[in-house]
Amino acid sequence: MTIKAYVYDAYGTLFDVHSVAEKAESLYKGKGKEISEQWRKKQLEYFMLHQLTGNYKPFSEVTKNALLYTLKNLSLSCNEDDLHDLMNAYLELNVYEEVRETLQTLKNKSKKQTIYSNGTYEMLKPLVEKRELDHLLDVLSVDDVKQYKPSPIAYKYALETLGVDRNEVLFMSSNFWDITGAASFGFRTAWINRAGLEVDELGIKPDYIFHDLSEIVTV
Repeated sequence: MTIKAYVYDAYGTLFDVHSVAEKAESLYKGKGKEISEQWRKKQLEYFMLHQLTGNYKPFSEVTKNALLYTLKNLSLSCNEDDLHDLMNAYLELNVYEEVRETLQTLKNKSKKQTIYSNGTYEMLKPLVEKRELDHLLDVLSVDDVKQYKPSPIAYKYALETLGVDRNEVLFMSSNFWDITGAASFGFRTAWINRAGLEVDELGIKPDYIFHDLSEIVTV
């Protein structure tokens, strides 16, 4: 089947979530990497728990709460200015080096491209604009339906919005839990395996496994 919609997860796929470590390091010398890693781990844990318990909270709130826990867990004090600066770092994440050229190549081929993320529009749109990607792709958020990926309801909403068939979507993510959800729903999937990890033992095999995003132009 022809791919009619290229759909990208945002965090870890297009944007480097661990680029927040630079701001964290400037505020907490010697702790930047540790803060970034624990923050991301707790962020994932929190939104999964909210989804499982049926207690949806916007990803911005989840992200802030995960940060507050991380700083408390590391016995680091935090004032309102520091908190604002760290949260603002999520609006200025670095884009992976091959992303812009890849998106432009597909744009030149008249391919429909959309971010579909657990992030809110208030988090995603400033980030996309900051990195000058807004002319290359649309932005769609699970906040519209209040169901986090990997819930089937979340992918169903994306499919209905895109207006294509399931097997006409190529869904890309660096997060294997997201690939698992998308593949289970019936999307074609490309795992952007930036970290060189092994495939998880979940009975799911992505259609494609790429080291970075640039390889999707060959599909």
